[in-house]
Amino acid sequence: MKTGARVNTHTKQVSNVVQEFSRFAHQYEKYNMIQAKVASELVEGLSSRSYDSVADVGCGSGSIFKNLKKQNIAVTSFIAIDSAQAMLDVHPEEPSITKVCMNFNEETFLQTLVNKKVDLCISSSALQWSEDLDFTLKKMSEISDHFHAAIFTSGTFKTLHSTAGISSPIYASESMQETLKKYYKDTKFKIHHYKLEFKNTREMFTYIKQSGVSGGERRLSYIQMKKLMRNYPLEYLEFEVLFVKGKN
Repeated sequence: MKTGARVNTHTKQVSNVVQEFSRFAHQYEKYNMIQAKVASELVEGLSSRSYDSVADVGCGSGSIFKNLKKQNIAVTSFIAIDSAQAMLDVHPEEPSITKVCMNFNEETFLQTLVNKKVDLCISSSALQWSEDLDFTLKKMSEISDHFHAAIFTSGTFKTLHSTAGISSPIYASESMQETLKKYYKDTKFKIHHYKLEFKNTREMFTYIKQSGVSGGERRLSYIQMKKLMRNYPLEYLEFEVLFVKGKN
């Protein structure tokens, strides 16, 4: 694939997750404190200081690419993949970067890259929104033998979900680990926990809405949301992230 090109394999049916990240793409950097920290730690864990080619699935506004440059990790060809064109629009642009608008919930995911193996497939704070993680990981394993990822788990917002009486919309760590082991012979896992403190619950719920971490979930009515804001017992939000290193 020619670097600097922009490929669009999107269908007209856009998921709630895509809509959510598209709505707040212009202010994503302001509200993604935890995601930014996760991306930095993910890149810090890379074993090589140089790659011929890297594919970033769910690249967002470019945290992985920015951290590669910040940490002086050389990449000759960087493929930035995201399902939200608005995110790709704010991603850095350089001759080495190819931007691809592609949804990992669609059958055509990564088809254009199958015959273009990359040194590393990486993903930060995105794969929790895969509707079929088995399918997504299978496709990713076909384009690279090396996989690094940070994936939010159902332990994220644990107390919030418990207080509201709802289940998490994302995968549990255990189920993700079992799926990952199917596609990578050598896998290493690490769980990281984070807390993000707020002055009040209103500030907290503004963060949830404008950071995109809700993934477009709209499962509570206005009255239920007001009740949750009154009853939420903590001054912080909890995040649980599964860090993965996989290779074949």
